[in-house]
Amino acid sequence: MRDRARGRNRQLTFSIERRRALRWLAIPAAAFAIPPAFAAPTVASTRVWPAQEYTRVILEGPEPIAHQLVSLRMPDRLVLDLEGVELTTQIAKLATQLDANDPYITGVRFGRPVFSVLRVVFDLRTGVNPQVFQLPPVAEFGHRLVLDVYPLNPVDPLMALLERETIRDQVPAVPSLPGASGTRGAKQKPSRRIVVAIDPGHGGEDPGAVGPRGTYEKHVALAISRKLKRLLDADGTVQSVLTRDDDYFVPLAKRVAKARRVQADLFVSIHADAFREARARGSSVFALSENGATSAAARWLAQKENEADLIGGVNLDVRDPMLARTLLDLSQAAQISDSLKVGRYVLNQISEHNTLHKPAVEQAGFAVLKAPDIPSILVETAFISNPDEELKLRNDRHQQRFAESIGDGIKRYFAGNPPLAASR
Repeated sequence: MRDRARGRNRQLTFSIERRRALRWLAIPAAAFAIPPAFAAPTVASTRVWPAQEYTRVILEGPEPIAHQLVSLRMPDRLVLDLEGVELTTQIAKLATQLDANDPYITGVRFGRPVFSVLRVVFDLRTGVNPQVFQLPPVAEFGHRLVLDVYPLNPVDPLMALLERETIRDQVPAVPSLPGASGTRGAKQKPSRRIVVAIDPGHGGEDPGAVGPRGTYEKHVALAISRKLKRLLDADGTVQSVLTRDDDYFVPLAKRVAKARRVQADLFVSIHADAFREARARGSSVFALSENGATSAAARWLAQKENEADLIGGVNLDVRDPMLARTLLDLSQAAQISDSLKVGRYVLNQISEHNTLHKPAVEQAGFAVLKAPDIPSILVETAFISNPDEELKLRNDRHQQRFAESIGDGIKRYFAGNPPLAASR
């Protein structure tokens, strides 16, 4: 009798433990409610930013969330355990926020393996390289728990594009200006096409400036950048690449590193300015400064743009020595000189379409312009904080005119200053 009773107890214990182990598979939210006596951390909002480069998942709340991430195979999935968090409608929205075309995440499920833990399971298309980290409050954001989902074997879209176009081999010639060395009107024949890196400012979590009608700088910058790319690519002498081609966040140092990876001949960062006074207007072009900003406004703008990493969210636990070296304060006198020169060409062309905020190229310590070996400019197309200029920035025809002005300036610069036909 005693042995039979012990067997029944063992069987009952095993059954309870098995139910506990499988409980996370249950989904109904009502089953996971935590009594009011427990002060559960609050998740105020969730966001998902899918892109080919990586997908970012954000959980935001008024305080940090203790968490643990585990990767599982067969099938591929990520298990994110959140300590003391209740399954609310805000968290449940993750399931509806997922994009059907997300390259990495196919679905999300919720469960509770133990009473104090909410488990979020992300079903995956394939194996991934995940990163999870916390961000402290900044600007209008509270505490953010960030999950970045990268592919195991990332394909570099910039290098793939350049290889497809075979720009290092058989390419059209770059014309020289009349009076250049050699036969008058002859064409120089470098062994490659000109490579221009176009950098749409902000993206993803970082909206940039917001106009009075709710226009986001990140959307305007991407729209003009795409138009500029089409214009430059239509010229047989130029091949352009975008540092981002969708609405996702790219750290400032990585933007520079992308341009250097494709050995760009020019880096052009596209933005839309903002100021606390709505009457501020006009277009501007900036180059890097080694010795301080040329005006208080330029210094203020550089500080604002350099805060993009704080807004967008950079994982500071990941140290990339190549990125760190990219932003060293190296001797950049030659780069700055060339940047000022191309900036003047672009500014002159923009002046035919829009009022200029300042008649000369300005300088300030923009982190995104610190590639030591690539001429780099930052174009503030117009003031998105000005209601009239915001309308221009929202208008497809005006976006096209801005792109044409920038493109014409770039082509005029390279007509007189063809890049060296160095080995790449």
